[in-house]
Amino acid sequence: MTDNRQLNVKEAARYLGVSKSFLDKLRTNSSTGPVFSKIGRRVVYSVEELDAYLTRQKRVSTSDNRLW
Repeated sequence: MTDNRQLNVKEAARYLGVSKSFLDKLRTNSSTGPVFSKIGRRVVYSVEELDAYLTRQKRVSTSDNRLW
């Protein structure tokens, strides 16, 4: 069963355990952050995409640059 909830930026940051400003920076300066949607001026993240982002961040060591 998939989780289709949409979280605002503060909620998504809390879900990931990062700051809101970290997500803001990823959104504007990086293509490696979680996928997001814009509804008008509102930015939302689906829980499913946040989980996928967390999976992509998995590493086996600090020098591991592989993508899963």
